[in-house]
Amino acid sequence: MSDTLDRMRRNPAADWTINDVVAVCARHAVRCTPPSGGGSHYKVSHPSQRDILTIPRARPVKPVYIRKLVRFIEATEGGADVSETD
Repeated sequence: MSDTLDRMRRNPAADWTINDVVAVCARHAVRCTPPSGGGSHYKVSHPSQRDILTIPRARPVKPVYIRKLVRFIEATEGGADVSETD
């Protein structure tokens, strides 16, 4: 686990930015694609997961998206599939 991911897990309501999201994705080999064609959401994906997590680039990133990102990354490392149901 990375230090940033641990901090996100402990405090999802901190002042997280999209740059923090991109950095933690890169550290865990998770694809984080910037918006294209005038969009406003980054797309987080991994070959082991069926779902694509979308995170708005608004600053700060809301805690609900940080919690979803932490679960998504944990699922990629544990081999489980996570669905974006909440």
